[in-house]
Amino acid sequence: MRTETTSDTIHRLFLDDGQEIVLIGTAHVSQTSVEEVRTLIDEEEPDRICIELDASRLKSKKDEGKWQDMDIRKVIKEGRGFFLLANTALASFQRRMGSQTGIKPGEEILSAATLAKEKGIPLSLCDREIQTTFKRAWAKSSLWNKCKLLATLISAAFSKEEITAEELEELKSQDTLQQMMAEMAKELPPVKEVLIDERDQYLGRSIFEAEGRKKVAIIGAGHTKGVIDTIAKLERKEKTPSLQALDEIPKGKPVGKIVGYAIPLLIVAILVAGFATAGWDQGLRMFLLWVAVNCGCTLVATLLSAAHPLNILACSVTAPFFALNPALGVGMLGGVLEATFRKPKVRDFEGINNDAMKLSGWYRNRILHALLVFLLSSLGSMFGTLVAFPLLISRL
Repeated sequence: MRTETTSDTIHRLFLDDGQEIVLIGTAHVSQTSVEEVRTLIDEEEPDRICIELDASRLKSKKDEGKWQDMDIRKVIKEGRGFFLLANTALASFQRRMGSQTGIKPGEEILSAATLAKEKGIPLSLCDREIQTTFKRAWAKSSLWNKCKLLATLISAAFSKEEITAEELEELKSQDTLQQMMAEMAKELPPVKEVLIDERDQYLGRSIFEAEGRKKVAIIGAGHTKGVIDTIAKLERKEKTPSLQALDEIPKGKPVGKIVGYAIPLLIVAILVAGFATAGWDQGLRMFLLWVAVNCGCTLVATLLSAAHPLNILACSVTAPFFALNPALGVGMLGGVLEATFRKPKVRDFEGINNDAMKLSGWYRNRILHALLVFLLSSLGSMFGTLVAFPLLISRL
């Protein structure tokens, strides 16, 4: 394979079988990227266009009303609350950056899809499904890394820091990107592996296997090097993961499940031991201590989330018992009840994208508020368990 670098963003790959792949690395909220994509497609006249999108994200970008089809209670009940929370925070961050430059996130990708339709050029959606990516990242992350990931996404979504168009263009520089990737690999290695490395492999293989003699591929600038490396390996017939392998959701680690059940069982054992060895009075005091600490922490958390008064009461009272059942969670109860007591209205669906960019919007928008209650009540009960555990041990 022969590679030519036409510019900082455009790379031409000439394969041994005569195929030509023109890669353009873009910034997803850059007007320059939108113009580059349109110009490149017009000039190259490819017989296939490949874009860094999956079917569900393409549909959601085209359909601004997609939120109206979502049942927030069902999402939380199915255990997808954290995925939706992370997805919303990430979308909010991109939207906030786009609002500073006047470009909708991913507009250059949509522009390529539109041009493909107008010109009758076959279109290939080459990215992995976003839910698969999040599930793989979640499954491969430790509890600490999960917390860091959520904290990073949420803090980025609410950040007041502004970025200029010039700084945005600098982000397409390979030196800058590689430095950022190295930092991510250091801080969140499983996340970097799934969000960047695996998607490089997925995009590279999808583009390589797409039909066509001359293909134009529009991808995020951060994926350029990895995609080129993947295509080069495929050209040399080196072993690389299949799309099927990259689509599989890893099974939860046994250690994580064991710990998840061990802590509640240990707490139950401590309480039983209190009754058995220290007598009824001491056992009862230990039980009431457990209830008080878990109730108290959950109460504070739900108050901070400004949940419905009845929801605050329900979460606080049931938290000590939900904490002893790993299959359930007080956060699930809190999120579902909040969406029940304060049912989302049309304006909540219509304004969710803009509301997600402001902290006040998470309290005002009923969909986002249900997610906020879900998150904070979960954290409150978790913190209560961590606080109560050593206190119970000390009273044996």
